[in-house]
Parts: sequence; structure tokens; C-alpha cells
Amino acid sequence: MTASPFTPPAWLRSPHVQSVLSSSPLRGLRARQRLHAVPATHVPMVLDAGDGVRLQGVASTPTEQAPRALALLLHGWEGSSASSYMRMTAARLLRAGFVVFRLDFRDHGDSHHLNEGLFHSNRLDEVIGAARAVAAQWPDLPMTAAGFSLGGNFALRLALRAPDAGLPLRRVAAVCPLLDPGRTMTAMETGPAFYLRYFEHKWRRSLARKRALFPQAHAFGDEVLRLRMRPLTDWMVRRYTGFADLDAYFDGYSIAGGRLQALPIPADVLMAQDDPVIPADEFTHLAGYPNIALELAAHGGHCGFLEGASLDGYGERWVAARLAAVVQG
Repeated sequence: MTASPFTPPAWLRSPHVQSVLSSSPLRGLRARQRLHAVPATHVPMVLDAGDGVRLQGVASTPTEQAPRALALLLHGWEGSSASSYMRMTAARLLRAGFVVFRLDFRDHGDSHHLNEGLFHSNRLDEVIGAARAVAAQWPDLPMTAAGFSLGGNFALRLALRAPDAGLPLRRVAAVCPLLDPGRTMTAMETGPAFYLRYFEHKWRRSLARKRALFPQAHAFGDEVLRLRMRPLTDWMVRRYTGFADLDAYFDGYSIAGGRLQALPIPADVLMAQDDPVIPADEFTHLAGYPNIALELAAHGGHCGFLEGASLDGYGERWVAARLAAVVQG
């Protein structure tokens, strides 16, 4: 385990300030500016992820240098390819000579119309299928992946499955990845209420949009949308996932309990000790795993790591530096 050099100014050391500002409209504006300032093309694409599933994303290619590597970026739950951290990371990687594909999970971004079934966190196979499709577009470039929060969980699960899935993944990086879904749910329920309210609001809006698009498949009433996070998740699990109950569902995408010990490719993990969403004490055992390099910061909140008034993030710079290892020396 490595102590992070990230040290924000005093006014940015609150984990809540870090977490809230990282999703603010001002940071969203800065992210668009950072990405548009890089000489690159940005092409929306819809991918065949297998079994009739379609997932969308944006492929960005540098125009003033030959591409050296490929990076697949995965956002957090209820984020999208347009999230600030996705755009800022893409800008960093493009300047480093990467082709960058920012993937939208099912029912994220403007993709609700592409598939009838609802998103849930055990839909790893379709993300693997999308990753294969991305790799096939640029077969001569070494492939990497990075994710944030739930996207970090997906990135690490991609790494676990990569050899058996025929995915030519060389390295992954994860910022504040979700390890134990059950503990994270409890932490959100017992922590500051506005985090839970934020995710509840975004998920309810997503479910309502899905119902409007596919009323024949999703004929649930407004009383469902008024459920709190745990009962709403339990409702979704029992009707749409094939899992018997909430515990089985959480266990399906958990990467806690030694599951990363046999990780077959190198992975870098950045975590903040003061993360208000994901308990940091889950991460200490990762430092002993052979293919994981853990960097632990005293501050940073949940996927924040903002460095100052510019709202640039250490996390995005960190991801670009770690993934660049595949083309260095």
C-alpha cells in the first residue's frame, strides 16, 4: 500500500465538499472545456454486446499524434459517458496518445431506448461483450480499462474474467471502486442522508423513463417509485434479475472476501480514507494481493480528489498515469 501524495488545500479537505463539488455544474462545464481543448475526434457509437444487447458510447481519437494505446472508461452508477470525471479522464488520456472509448452502461446516459430489460449490476456479460467490440475496433493497440465507483467494480471484474473471455486487457485502474455492495448500502443508509437521496432521485427518474418507453414490460405503479433504496432494490432484484433475494444479488457482484487475490492482470486502485459512500477499511487487505497496487489518500471523498479552485482532479491524472504504464519503456 502506498500513501497518496494528494493533499488538497484546507478548504477542500471535507469529504462532502469534495464529493458534492465533483458533481457540480461548474465542474461539468470545466470538463467539457478540457475535453474540447484536446485535438481529437469524438464519434458516438452503438455496440453489439451480444445476445441482442446494444450499448452505446463515444469513441475519441487524438488527431495530432498516432494512437499508442486504447482505454475503455466506465462510469459510476447513474453516471454516464458525459460525467465530469469521464470527460476529464478522456482529455488526459487523449493527450497521452490514447484512443478513448467512454461506455454507457445499459439505461445510463441517453440509452434507455436501446434495450427492454432494466440495468442491474450483475450484467457483466454485456459489458464484456461491449469491451470485446471496442477491442475489435482497434486490434493493434494495447487495451486498458478504468472505472469509477461502480465502474471501478466493473473494471476489476473485467480484469478477473479477461483471459477466459478472450479480452486482450493489459491493465486496469479503479477509483473508489465498490467492493462489498451490502456494506456500501448500509454505509449509505447510516451516513449523511443526502447521498442516499441523490441516488434515489436519479434511479427513480431512470425507472420512470424506462416505464414510459416500454410500458408493456414495466407496468409498475408510482408506489414502487416512492420506495426507499433498500426496498426498491429488493423489488428490482426479485422481479428482474433472477436472484432469489437481495443478499444473493449483492454477492453476485461483490469483489470482497479475497475474490481479487487471483487477479490475472495488473490493477491500480485509488481510494480515499474519508470516502463517505464506500467504507475505506475494506481496502487494506488488497495491499497484499500480488497484482494490485493500492494508493490510499487521506482526503478525496467519493471520486472527488479535487486539487483546487480549477476543479481539476488528481484522480483523472492518476488514471492517465497508471494506464500509460502499458506503453512506457
